Amino acid sequence: MKIRPSSRRDTARTVHIPVVTGLLSVAVAVLTVFTVLLGVSWWRANQAEDERVEAMRSARQTAVNLLSIDHRNVQKSLAQVQGGLTGEARDQWGTMSKDIAQTAQRTRTVSTVQDVRAGVVSMDGDSAEVIVSITALATSPEVKQGQPRYQRWRFDLTETGGRWLVSNMRLVA
Repeated sequence: MKIRPSSRRDTARTVHIPVVTGLLSVAVAVLTVFTVLLGVSWWRANQAEDERVEAMRSARQTAVNLLSIDHRNVQKSLAQVQGGLTGEARDQWGTMSKDIAQTAQRTRTVSTVQDVRAGVVSMDGDSAEVIVSITALATSPEVKQGQPRYQRWRFDLTETGGRWLVSNMRLVA
């Protein structure tokens, strides 16, 4: 007696193989799309975090520059502040810096930063709002031990030419 494969089996195999292959192809395609979407989402989140960190770093540096005035190098100190500003803030600084320079030279003040803390309040595309809390110690011949200065600034920043610059600044109570 010869054993021959059943014709039902052959038919079942030929029907099921394309169905299984098709289902596997669909599953692979779905997983590929999901992986790509997840990767793009992760990349965008990292980009947003990098931008947030960079905006905060620029705000911190501007605050440090604002409170690191040295009468011996007052023009350099003022120029460092101006380098982090744009727009309205830059115009304000142009007016204020003359008075600050005269006062620093007259009183022979040296102001050094002791502590800086910053946080991004909001961010949208090429603009950000950052709050910076800063502590500095101002010394002069009359105040040798130094006088602490505590300030909290609200900075509006704008991304300009690949850099985050302060476009508006105000002291916060």
